[in-house]
Amino acid sequence: MKIRLSLLAFCLMFVTFAIGQNKLPNVSLKGLDNKSINIANYNSSSKPVIVSFWATWCGPCIKELEAVKTKYAQWQKDYGVELVAVSVDDSKTINRVKPMVTSKGWKYQVLLDTNQELKRALNVVNVPYTMILYKGKVIFTHSNYTPGIENKMEQELKKIVKN
Repeated sequence: MKIRLSLLAFCLMFVTFAIGQNKLPNVSLKGLDNKSINIANYNSSSKPVIVSFWATWCGPCIKELEAVKTKYAQWQKDYGVELVAVSVDDSKTINRVKPMVTSKGWKYQVLLDTNQELKRALNVVNVPYTMILYKGKVIFTHSNYTPGIENKMEQELKKIVKN
């Protein structure tokens, strides 16, 4: 009986997690311009949206965002994609975000998840964590940085455009 209850609880937790991953939650974050943006607004986008969780202290995060930067302008042209870079820097390191974005020349929408509310809502454990959404549905996720991941992301974007 205990095993069945444990199994049932696990299944319910898994289903709840899977459903929760289907859409972005109703969480407002501030941009670098200090304006609030509700992340759930991206659920209604008819174009692909890449959400990338990162931090200034995370070397692999910066490598991934730099790799994507080399293809981003072409992706915007070919697929109409928008990248939302969600910084999970806390109050101690948040002041490093804007200078880093400026120095790297990132043309992404940068949002600040200082209290990690969005990160917790999506059960993101490690950064970098990247997801591609299309019409409000998560179609691809990737955790950690792997050289060449930008090519895999482009393959996913091509699949979206074909359909």
